[in-house]
Amino acid sequence: MVKKQPADTEKSIHTDFRENMTYGEYLQLDQILSSQNRLSDHHDEMLFIIIHQVSELWMKLILHELHSAIDALKKEELQTAFKQLARVSKTQSQIIQAWDVLSTLTPSEYMEFRDKLGQASGFQSFQYRMIEFALGYKTPHVLKIYEKDPELQAELKKAYTSEGLYDVAIQALVKAGFVIDEEIVNRDWTKPYVKNESVKAAWLAVYRDNRRYWDLYQLAEKLVDIEDWLQQWRFRHMKTVERIIGFKQGTGGSSGVHYLRKVLDQQFFPELWDLRTEI
Repeated sequence: MVKKQPADTEKSIHTDFRENMTYGEYLQLDQILSSQNRLSDHHDEMLFIIIHQVSELWMKLILHELHSAIDALKKEELQTAFKQLARVSKTQSQIIQAWDVLSTLTPSEYMEFRDKLGQASGFQSFQYRMIEFALGYKTPHVLKIYEKDPELQAELKKAYTSEGLYDVAIQALVKAGFVIDEEIVNRDWTKPYVKNESVKAAWLAVYRDNRRYWDLYQLAEKLVDIEDWLQQWRFRHMKTVERIIGFKQGTGGSSGVHYLRKVLDQQFFPELWDLRTEI
């Protein structure tokens, strides 16, 4: 039988923080934990706020890793990019699980405070738009949402006009000697990516001779992981919304579930999915 040691035997534990930084100070917990301000008296509004705040924090990490991975690929530091893209996928899995917690909110409970949201909606999440932009899906009309904040809109416009993850992945194919159509290599980054036969042919060659092109093969699978997880996130989002509000219009004016079903058809890396039929 193991004898319990009293807590006071841990003589090295620091207890005097009068002149030292604490855990809470390092994480600025006073700011974070005082940011859940309910607009109603309903108990479950706290759940609603926290789930969305936590998701935004995870999205901040995803953007941090995606931007670093894009820079690493430009520098041909593929192993560094692989680590960062793998972290993106793991982070995406955490966001997906958040829907399981939110789905404990029933329609009756949500209706008690939904009107307090006004026109605020997750549709307006600028970080989600930044993730779409980083993955190559560009939609100019969403920029109008952020006119209220010129600094934020400028940041979004910069992302909107920048090359995305798939663009630099295609550039990696070019550097490896694959011939890609000029219209793709020098494309307008403000336009959504459209699938291309030369790109598919290059990725097919990578998959058919993956030992020779092992790094590119790994890169392709990392991209597929990210899109797969994103589509799972979108699906769980759609089903959670349907479970809570059915087919009502979204608070931001979208068609709600109908809109969320439509975005499930969007693809970011189409050739990497198409080639699976041909291998």
